[in-house]
Amino acid sequence: MKKALGLLCGLAFTAMAGNAHAGEGSGAFPAVFEEDAGLPEHVVYRPENMAAVKDGALGVYVFGNGGCSGDGTSSRNHLLEIASQGYLVIAPGNIPSAHPQPANAAPAQGGQLRAPTAPESLTDAIDWAVRENAREGSLYYHRLAPGKIAASGWSCGGLQAIAIARDPRISTFVIMNSGVFNAGNPIAGLNVDKSMLADLHGSVIYVMGGPSDIAYANGRDDYSRISQIPAAYVDIPVGHGGTYMEPNGGIGAEIVTAWLDWRLKGDNAAASKFRGEACGYCTDKRIVYEHKNF
Repeated sequence: MKKALGLLCGLAFTAMAGNAHAGEGSGAFPAVFEEDAGLPEHVVYRPENMAAVKDGALGVYVFGNGGCSGDGTSSRNHLLEIASQGYLVIAPGNIPSAHPQPANAAPAQGGQLRAPTAPESLTDAIDWAVRENAREGSLYYHRLAPGKIAASGWSCGGLQAIAIARDPRISTFVIMNSGVFNAGNPIAGLNVDKSMLADLHGSVIYVMGGPSDIAYANGRDDYSRISQIPAAYVDIPVGHGGTYMEPNGGIGAEIVTAWLDWRLKGDNAAASKFRGEACGYCTDKRIVYEHKNF
């Protein structure tokens, strides 16, 4: 149960009042976050100046919150940073200052924990992005790249990303401080098991917190089982809490941005950080890095 509680972690951070909320990030597209009436119970992170975005330029990054929380701003520094690098980012939940926030780990019948949001919320986010890209008059009309979609999540949210792995629209997966439980699943309503790792396609990267991360054994086991696609594994020695709320999302957001730039945008400079014996992250003393099937 201790591991279950850990995977259902996720701190609720109070967001600012208003419609589009200030944020920025360090990328070329200062970002904001907001709720959109067309996508209830989600928070959207995007470049503030959409007029500066070229047609077909924005890949899509859907992200399950820590604890599968209903707070769509609980990892906002990480998500704003990704958006500022030229991505549309969507997290389930809402902005707590505007709505009552449910508990992150609600007890379910039989003593199990129940996740406040469902994996389908990530699928709903992808559906909406694809529709908005095609809808004339939309803020996102023709500015998205619907063939370049990443599914991600932290802790319980990482399990949500694995749960939707059969979606053929997803090009790559980013599983953070997470992994399928090695001995049963104590979270009611989140039906994920090791067999679903076979549904992962395109490519995957696990971003973990080192041996002190309570999800470490689960994530290591997941990575050892993946043989069908290019896969990478990173340990950032910070434990289960990651670097999500560090300025600009810390090194975790740096690594995820580089992965997305390679796997979704085909950026060769980003690729050089991950592949080859002398790759950038291969020799980076801040982390432990390995890869296979490249």
